[in-house]
Amino acid sequence: MSSANLFDALRAAFPADLEATAVETTTADGQPLYYTWRDLDRGSARMANLLASLRLPEGSRIAVQVEKSVEALMLYLATLRAGYVFLPLNTAYQSAEIEYFIGNAEPAVVVCTPGNFGWVSKIAFTAGTGHVFTLGDDRTGSLLQRAAHQADAHTPVARTADDLAAILYTSGTTGRSKGAMLTHGNLLSNAQVLKTYWGWTATGGLDGRGDVLIHALPIFHVHGLFVAIHGALLNGSKMIWFAKFDPKAVIAAMPRATVFMGVPTLYVRMLAEPTLTREAVCSMRLFIAGSAPLLIETFKEWQERTGHTILERYGMSETIMLTSNPYAADARHGGQAERRGGTVGFALPGVDLRVVGEGGAALPVGEIGGIQVRGPNVFKGYWRMPEKTAEEFTADGFFKTGDVGLMDERGYVRIVGRSKDLIISGGYNVYPAEIEGYINELPGVAESAVVGVPHPDFGEVGVAVVIAKPGAQPDAAQIIATLKAQLANFKIPKQCFVVAELPRNTMGKVQKNLLREQYKGLFAKHGA
Repeated sequence: MSSANLFDALRAAFPADLEATAVETTTADGQPLYYTWRDLDRGSARMANLLASLRLPEGSRIAVQVEKSVEALMLYLATLRAGYVFLPLNTAYQSAEIEYFIGNAEPAVVVCTPGNFGWVSKIAFTAGTGHVFTLGDDRTGSLLQRAAHQADAHTPVARTADDLAAILYTSGTTGRSKGAMLTHGNLLSNAQVLKTYWGWTATGGLDGRGDVLIHALPIFHVHGLFVAIHGALLNGSKMIWFAKFDPKAVIAAMPRATVFMGVPTLYVRMLAEPTLTREAVCSMRLFIAGSAPLLIETFKEWQERTGHTILERYGMSETIMLTSNPYAADARHGGQAERRGGTVGFALPGVDLRVVGEGGAALPVGEIGGIQVRGPNVFKGYWRMPEKTAEEFTADGFFKTGDVGLMDERGYVRIVGRSKDLIISGGYNVYPAEIEGYINELPGVAESAVVGVPHPDFGEVGVAVVIAKPGAQPDAAQIIATLKAQLANFKIPKQCFVVAELPRNTMGKVQKNLLREQYKGLFAKHGA
């Protein structure tokens, strides 16, 4: 039986000329840096051999919290080819969050930035992790030092489509983060569908080499790691790689590229640059947006300014991509090829999507309800949470996304809300229950509510509303400052208000819809 290891499929797509450039980037001081396809193969082989030399148990997790670099990409590929499970962690996570993730996932190996080794290794070794390596974004660290002594050839470990390839931590609106278990089959099936649906080509185009991707996203979540990287690798396409998003530099790179993927915030920032012109994007084939709602104003302004229509799509950590506006005519939907602003397009080929009412019955076209999905891209379940997994799936195998939306008569899906309290800020999920838990433990705080409000740059941001304990006078600015020392920056509320009472219904439950309404204009006329 042949292996279904995702790495095998990616490696098979490398171009015949392994000396061609696979990734073009720059050093910290702005010098150009080029990695060939052979570099990716040999570098990931050395790291895979290092992991193999540790004689880790079957199914071991490799937890990674490092800055974006091509070597970090090699580590992901090495984990796949060595047959282990990749666990990417947001670089903004602080000690309390890392302690939870390491305690819950029990990784055999942790890789962190050199500067964080002191506190991360203490947490990891206390939790029973056997190995902690460092990896800097300047090609330094103990991981590379150790890997340099390994052979640069490696035979990928055989895996089945149902074997775990990655765990991505995601939260519900209540409780602690959950680890979504994604298999080799989940990731490969979705990448193959997107390769066809988005018209990736390995020939023609720039220099006769086909598509070139501008990669300016983080690589610790679905969008940057799976959708963008898998897309380029499975197509044998060069990536122009940005460690951090710089709107001027990204626009300057567009004459040498054909595909760009970004969260709405990135499009807003590029629209603020006078260098964004039709001439600047003349070689571009496709602009894709996701991970947060794209405002219709941004959609229209981009269209008018560049002549390109952004393709918006929809996915989740648990499912990778679910829907997409069409790139070309979709025969399944009457030959529709229109990318419609305000929608996330059609269910992708192979994905079953339905909209259901409160009782779980399918709703007629145009009616708003809960979105449920089924397909080869849908995850295996939540890590060590069989009851939660069972709760999130229907008897006939559909996953309850927690998102609310509708499907029109042509098959276009529109998301009208997310699980009721979820905030998506700059493409990152922020769960109010988690933030409230930290606020409620602060001195003088009786209760808190965190809600999302519109923001012109980030799409949504959090606002904290706090009730003081009798006789106490908590300071709003101090609450924000304390949170900054405990949580990732994208989770921090942009504003905090101390009030006398919170609006409640007859059952005593806080009516967050009223708070959202009250504070919705907070950032209407200015940024944060």
